[in-house]
Amino acid sequence: MVPLLLVLLLALLLFGVGFAVKILWWVAILVLVVWVVGFVARGTHPSGGRHRWYRW
Repeated sequence: MVPLLLVLLLALLLFGVGFAVKILWWVAILVLVVWVVGFVARGTHPSGGRHRWYRW
C-alpha cells in the first residue's frame, strides 16, 4: 500500500511541476510580447531623441 501511495504522490507532484512550468512559459511569452511592443512603440523625447520606456 505504501509504495502505491508514494507512486501516486510522485505522479501528482510531477503533474504539478509540469503545470507550473507551462504557466511560467506563458508568462515569459507575455512579458516578451509586452517588451517588444514597448520597444517598437516608444515615443520620442521632447529634445528630439528617443528615450527609454523603462526605468533601469
